Amino acid sequence: MTNAFDDVRRLTAAGDIPAAVRALRPLAATEPLPALAGQVGALAAAVGYDDLAGAAAEVARRPVGPRSLYDFGRRCTERGIAFLAVPALREALRLAPDVRPVLYTLATALEADDRHAEAVEVLLRHEGMLEPWPGRYLLAFNTLLAGDAATALDRIARLPDPPDSGWGWAHARLRRMAGRAEAVAGFSPLDGGDLRGWQFALTGTLLGTLSPYGFGVMAGRYGYLGDSHAGCRRGLDRLAAALGAAGVRPAAVSALPGRSDRILALAAAEVLGVPLEPYAPGRTDTVVVAYDLAAHGEEVLGGLRERVPGQVLYEHAGSWTEPDGVPADFTALQRQFGTEPWGAQLGPDGRGPADDRPEEDIARDVVAADPSDDPSASDREDGAPDDGDPAFARFTTGAAALWLTGPRLPAGFTGPVRSARF
Repeated sequence: MTNAFDDVRRLTAAGDIPAAVRALRPLAATEPLPALAGQVGALAAAVGYDDLAGAAAEVARRPVGPRSLYDFGRRCTERGIAFLAVPALREALRLAPDVRPVLYTLATALEADDRHAEAVEVLLRHEGMLEPWPGRYLLAFNTLLAGDAATALDRIARLPDPPDSGWGWAHARLRRMAGRAEAVAGFSPLDGGDLRGWQFALTGTLLGTLSPYGFGVMAGRYGYLGDSHAGCRRGLDRLAAALGAAGVRPAAVSALPGRSDRILALAAAEVLGVPLEPYAPGRTDTVVVAYDLAAHGEEVLGGLRERVPGQVLYEHAGSWTEPDGVPADFTALQRQFGTEPWGAQLGPDGRGPADDRPEEDIARDVVAADPSDDPSASDREDGAPDDGDPAFARFTTGAAALWLTGPRLPAGFTGPVRSARF
């Protein structure tokens, strides 16, 4: 007889902890909490998370009280597995319905799992318990990320200043989000399909292009993209248009330390008509170019976190499933998986070789490419929004005043625009 947790145990024994965690997701809402906690405890012990293993052991025992459930849920959230925290915290709140920390920790777990509408629902169900901080902040923040911009803006406007500096950064971030959302609401729908509008409102990033493929399930993002020289050129042209709309005139282009970064930076310097200079943290009045920021670690990203006057951080291909630790000021496209135009390509006979020509030669191909040859520039499926150059220009002109303002804070959420994951 098979057991619901057989796959989880097999994967744990094989040392494939990420796959074991994924196998637990569909079981989190259906299996008894003690059994679920037992599996979490085994996973935690396998990776040396003694605090989580201990909390899981308490919940695996019967009977279990709200304190043990709360501790388990809090530690699951801290360890990045918030979906496993939710059932325990729901039960803790049922057993202790008047305890604010339990309510707030449940809302935080739902928020961390991108379940913002559920967080709003549980907070409103206990609205009489909410203090301004953190209760009504959590309500306003999750209302915004759930996609109800009008209600969120009203709640944010009525949120008082926090009583201490510990919440100051969160309040400032929320007010910046509200300001950007309000700024684009007049010309961008901010609905469940408005990827560009929400990307700017929530992170301050301008999104250069939208995927027209499978818009009903992908909403402007790519699942897999075999990139092209024309697509790279189109992204750079969109960057140039955004810089012009904002009145930003960089003096140089700087490349991050990677082959793909250098190729794209060489092309960007030619397109923008400025010289290429070595990248240095703190360099002003430059466009810092990355093909994919996820290719870099903290030793590079740490120097980009603080905004420098006149510096614009450009990323061609951003990962929406694993957002960058430092959001780019401009991202040409969002994808889950993909290959560079000069990387190894899939062909009819399997994977073809990468283009090992000098970086300067490949960059010249990008500059010479016709952006209209990018299939996504002309393909448009039913239901996909207008992503032509005039539509992009209208958006960038309207957003220009608030672009390149505020710190580059990691997002950690995908927002109200949902796309299929692969």
